[in-house]
Amino acid sequence: MSLLVEGARRTYRARGGPAVAALDGVDLAVDDGELLVVVGPSGSGKSTLLRAIAGLERLDGGRVVIGGRDVTGVPSARRDVAMVFQEAALFPHLSVAANIGIGERARGGRRRAVLARVREVATTLGIDHLLHRAPGELSGGERQRVALARVLIRSPAVCLLDEPLASVDAELRLRARAEIRAVHRELGVPMVHVTHDHTEALAMGDRVAVMHRGRVLQCDTPADLFARPATVEVARALGPLPMNLLPAADGVVVGVRPERVRLRAGDDVVASVEVAGEERLVRVGALLARVTAADTPEVGARVRAEWCPADEHRFDAVTGLRL
Repeated sequence: MSLLVEGARRTYRARGGPAVAALDGVDLAVDDGELLVVVGPSGSGKSTLLRAIAGLERLDGGRVVIGGRDVTGVPSARRDVAMVFQEAALFPHLSVAANIGIGERARGGRRRAVLARVREVATTLGIDHLLHRAPGELSGGERQRVALARVLIRSPAVCLLDEPLASVDAELRLRARAEIRAVHRELGVPMVHVTHDHTEALAMGDRVAVMHRGRVLQCDTPADLFARPATVEVARALGPLPMNLLPAADGVVVGVRPERVRLRAGDDVVASVEVAGEERLVRVGALLARVTAADTPEVGARVRAEWCPADEHRFDAVTGLRL
């Protein structure tokens, strides 16, 4: 099974306002068993893309193909797509077990067989001890695992995740990422995970698509995206810290990551120093450097920023494209 999005367009027009392209010719292909993470700021079109794949959003142009079948005009209920939203939509009057198995029961599954499958899936996600509880007794992370279990039990053709970790505590996110990867391996189907968190995107995706203003700027492996961002916007969007982007001569913008900057004695003044674990973030004018604690200058010290030419990323100042 595979997922293909070709030339997807969706335009909104507010009353009395200009038309806004939420999707502006989006092309994406997700292979069978691949986890694609779509990352971008609010308003970039990533959630609209997910809803269009699910059939919850009408396209003005383009098409969606699942397993070789054009489903562009097919109702959502007949696309065999499962979707997990940011807020886990659980039935408050049902137990966790009933929430997980409700879809299978509705499709005519026998009670004993459904219950056995519910227990199997719950054990995979480490929530088998919660099956008797009500959703109101669960934490945000537990509720999301129940929502994931409801997807896993169904075995859909395509799985879509819309910011599923947004309400999960920071300390639980690492575990939650691993759980989503486990669900993906269990399903073995195309999965599209939408997030605004670039760290989450780079950590989870087999490939990552960076969206901005309704367009996919670049779609590549996490390693290649980080090493060779195709545009200034991609360079800003990805990495543990934003890339330094400095105007240079001849209409060029030079990019260098903070961890590649070294500070020596010079004439520029250190404006601030922030603790970042065992390292320090040093602000010198418009430039940010990430250095070891031992190499950290004092605020007010005079320094010069240096880096190797091989660590530079060069972009066209007008188009923003990589040179």
